[in-house]
Amino acid sequence: MKRTLRLQLFFIVILSMSLSACGSTSRKETLPEEAETSKQKITLDIRNPKVEISKQFERMASVYEKENPNVSIKIHTVGGAADDLSDLKAQFSAGSGPDIFTNTGYENALLWKNYLEDLSDQPWIKNAYPKALSPMKFDQKIYGMPLNLEGYGFIYNKNLFKKAGIESVPRTLTQLTAAAKQLQKAGITPFANGYYEEWILGVHLLNIAFAQQEEPAMFIKALNNGTEKITNNQRFKDTIHLLDVTLRYGNANPLSTDYNMEVNLFATGKAAMIQQGNWVQPMLDQISPTMNIGFLPLAINDERKNDALVVSVPNYWVVNKQTTPVKKKEAKKFLNWMVSSEQGKRFMTNEFKFIPAFKNIKVEHLGPLAQDTIAYYQAGKILDSNWPDFPVGVREEFGLAMQLYVGKQLTRDQLLEEFQKSWDKAKSTLK
Repeated sequence: MKRTLRLQLFFIVILSMSLSACGSTSRKETLPEEAETSKQKITLDIRNPKVEISKQFERMASVYEKENPNVSIKIHTVGGAADDLSDLKAQFSAGSGPDIFTNTGYENALLWKNYLEDLSDQPWIKNAYPKALSPMKFDQKIYGMPLNLEGYGFIYNKNLFKKAGIESVPRTLTQLTAAAKQLQKAGITPFANGYYEEWILGVHLLNIAFAQQEEPAMFIKALNNGTEKITNNQRFKDTIHLLDVTLRYGNANPLSTDYNMEVNLFATGKAAMIQQGNWVQPMLDQISPTMNIGFLPLAINDERKNDALVVSVPNYWVVNKQTTPVKKKEAKKFLNWMVSSEQGKRFMTNEFKFIPAFKNIKVEHLGPLAQDTIAYYQAGKILDSNWPDFPVGVREEFGLAMQLYVGKQLTRDQLLEEFQKSWDKAKSTLK
């Protein structure tokens, strides 16, 4: 089972350093070529999917450029509603895809395989957590470098909870509903809902219905072969119940509230809870650096296993197989620098607030959300992300259907039917 394999060696630090050799050919043969390469101007185009660290990523790129004066890095940052891959598809269709971009792995990796460079010989692989590589490993080759490890659930404002007189942390749906009522009674909006973003609904929230199955992988397999149905599954009904709670005790106009608006509502103290992950820590630090926050589970019922966070690798850095050999070489060098150099590692933890997927990067200065994620892991309270195993396209349809439900254009039963229809249609594309 996947959930038992995450972050198993989390606090082990590998002290070995890898030295890159220039080759064993003679100085007479390589010197002119090296001199020519060092003078050659290289422009790397990078698609960054993490809008939360856009400025920090640009600063990191500037450090790399100073260390490598012949390299110029152009960064295109997307995120939230903008990250539907439409820009990426258009670029590749026009023959101008970025040199470095990201992929979520599994079915999505197979879909993009023709554009993925083999990274199996890269030095960072020996420091990566082995299970973190699985989604990008096929044909006995590795095609992506883990971005980071992320945990998500409800983030809550501890000071607002205290102001409302909530003394114990809610870990079941009944307790969460009671806390929401208490917050509302105290004049505090319980939930900031950014349901303009379909991924918040169709990926992160609905994942809980899959993660709470007895055997998530077997359940997905059963959906694919038709022996299980979403329409009569209690976990999906429970997840819709949780959605109803957030709507009943949430902000007005959730369908026109986007990612940035949602985070801003929470960061400025206008709402007590937000469904997000540790990746928003840099955004919260910029708006309210002393915010007293922590994680709550996305409890869909009152069972004990609700007290858990979802922890996974959300994305993988990949190199464009169809770019030039010179750019591919530099792109691989940049990715390795990110997770092996002192400067790169500093940005990963101190600036990005990433939980590293690499054993050689020390875990420090990550903020309270990462600390809570680690604490949940140490306690064995972890759920898995299952969307990389979904048939391609089904996540987006899940999100759109849930938006229709939020807009009261679908009933609960109709929403469950839409889930099943989307899965049945998408599974027909599976090989």
